[in-house]
Amino acid sequence: MAEQSLMYDLATITVKAGRGGDGMMSFRREARVPRGGPDGGNGGRGGDVILVVNPRLNTLAHFQHRRRFEAESGRNGGSQNKTGRSGKPKYIEVPPGTLVRDAETGRILGDLVRPGQQLIVARGGRGGRGNAMFATPTNQSPQIAENGEPGERRTLRLELKLIADIGIVGLPNAGKSTLLSVLTAAKPKIADYPFTTLRPNLGVAYLDEDRTVVLADIPGLIEGASQGVGLGHDFLRHIERTRVLIHLLDGLSNDPLADYETVNREMAAFGHGLTDKPQVVAMTKMDLPDARAAFELFVGEGRMADARREPPDDLTVWLPAPGRPLSVLPISAATGENVRELLHRAVRVLDALPPLPEIAPEPDAPAEPPMTFEIVREGSGFRVISPMLERRVQTTRWDLDDAVLQFQRLLERSGVGPELERLGIQPGDTVYIGDYELEWREG
Repeated sequence: MAEQSLMYDLATITVKAGRGGDGMMSFRREARVPRGGPDGGNGGRGGDVILVVNPRLNTLAHFQHRRRFEAESGRNGGSQNKTGRSGKPKYIEVPPGTLVRDAETGRILGDLVRPGQQLIVARGGRGGRGNAMFATPTNQSPQIAENGEPGERRTLRLELKLIADIGIVGLPNAGKSTLLSVLTAAKPKIADYPFTTLRPNLGVAYLDEDRTVVLADIPGLIEGASQGVGLGHDFLRHIERTRVLIHLLDGLSNDPLADYETVNREMAAFGHGLTDKPQVVAMTKMDLPDARAAFELFVGEGRMADARREPPDDLTVWLPAPGRPLSVLPISAATGENVRELLHRAVRVLDALPPLPEIAPEPDAPAEPPMTFEIVREGSGFRVISPMLERRVQTTRWDLDDAVLQFQRLLERSGVGPELERLGIQPGDTVYIGDYELEWREG
């Protein structure tokens, strides 16, 4: 069942931004202008890949059928200094609460929580320059242009941490889904066996005409959930985003207080500040005589206090201190007893909390890689490892002599040429840069 949960809460996708369009090499060809100047235009920029928050989504299930996304490439430049059209960006919708990581490095790229929030996850390649851009007073007829840069390609790991104002927790069959269905218009699957809920359900509760709160029933925890038993890790993750917890105790349980401590132990073992969240505790199924009798028994023994008799400002509930009873509100989702009171108590706690901080993205590498290089032997040739040269080799027009000469000059200025000569490179040897194989010639 845990694998079925992952279908909705985790997803791995591959994104590729558009390639930049190639620059144009062109010269003016007009009547009575025998030697027109260069007029080759630049290529258009490739489209970005952008994640955007759609508040109507609450799972990542739509990525099960499509995992690859690609933005449009830029168009090539034209004559008469015409710049190619930029590629259209590719927008990918995700639900609020989506944490985005680079799958290869694990680096956090963004935390998408607000409706309409956008995150560029792959940038389109720069368009190649046309020969008009290379004209100088000393070279008025440049025979050079550039290819467009390839767009970024990334594998992303998407992790959904539901954003709900109030989360409903408890052991299986405590009545979480039933309570959610009564408080909201949600229609969760409800049946009398453990793990009926295979993924969290969201619902919106209306307090009045101007105020709503989002509730989520978090699927039942069992002992060992923090070690991944049952559906533990997949669902404990969702509690991280909720502000207040409604903790439901099953009125028909043999020991509701032991159940309460089990859930809190599992949240404490999982960490991430789950036990720091305020809890409002309720015992369910008060419409059943056995559950009502159990509640009265615990109150009579002093192990629980009837929350209806608590001071109105005593709203947050933690693991009880020795000798202090646990404040519990008796409710029945079947009859509606104290259900709205439970919601209003949780909302009063919610309103007293500070805003929820977003997870900050981790610093990215500089857009322009530094001019560093490493040279290693590869077969009978040499491989040059350099992010900047690997980018430049892709934009070089190898069919144009001036473009090839410009790249050779770059090798000399960067120190790669002298270093290759020191290592004993000979004419005809192969130099590998990125995916390109170049034949070494005498300067």
